[in-house]
Amino acid sequence: MNEFLSAHPIIPVVVIDRVEDAVPLAEALIAGGLPIMEVTLRTEAAVAGIEAIVKHVPSAIIGSGTVCNPQQFAISEDIGCQFIVSPGSTDALLKVAQASPIPFLPGVCSPSELMRGLDYGFEYFKFFPAEAVGGISLLKALQGPFSRAKFCATGGIGLHNVMDYLALKNVMSVGGSWITESSLVREKRWADIQRLASEAVSLCGH
Repeated sequence: MNEFLSAHPIIPVVVIDRVEDAVPLAEALIAGGLPIMEVTLRTEAAVAGIEAIVKHVPSAIIGSGTVCNPQQFAISEDIGCQFIVSPGSTDALLKVAQASPIPFLPGVCSPSELMRGLDYGFEYFKFFPAEAVGGISLLKALQGPFSRAKFCATGGIGLHNVMDYLALKNVMSVGGSWITESSLVREKRWADIQRLASEAVSLCGH
């Protein structure tokens, strides 16, 4: 997981409502300099959309998000996801992920959840929902007792605060949906998505 997060400080969080949008969306992100993306399993089109990207956009680094149970984890493995992200962490999910070679980001938002994840051998976590649970202040507070833990912060992050998060020692990356807002995808505004991706890359100096 370290290689994904250190090389890609901004990870677009993508919701696919129509399978036909998957490939042009991925191509727009790549053209803008963001080859990595987390496609959430919130929609009926998500799995087929990921499969289309894996097949037709081989340069994409694609992961599944909103993975909430072992069944969804297994599906993510089967369709070729290169990393897997969950909004939270149950023992059942952590056990399955522990036995898998695919990099996994378990979701945490409290010291107790973080301790459980560390006990299972994980050191990289999704910090979610970031802004709602204390954001930068909480991440700073976690740095002392949990110096080994590194985070991808997601939830309420956009251009207005992305660099504040990335400035933290324990934050390696952020996940955000502002680059692929649903209205942009719905209206097939691929050029705008490419522009927003380029802006994000420039902001981080990558």
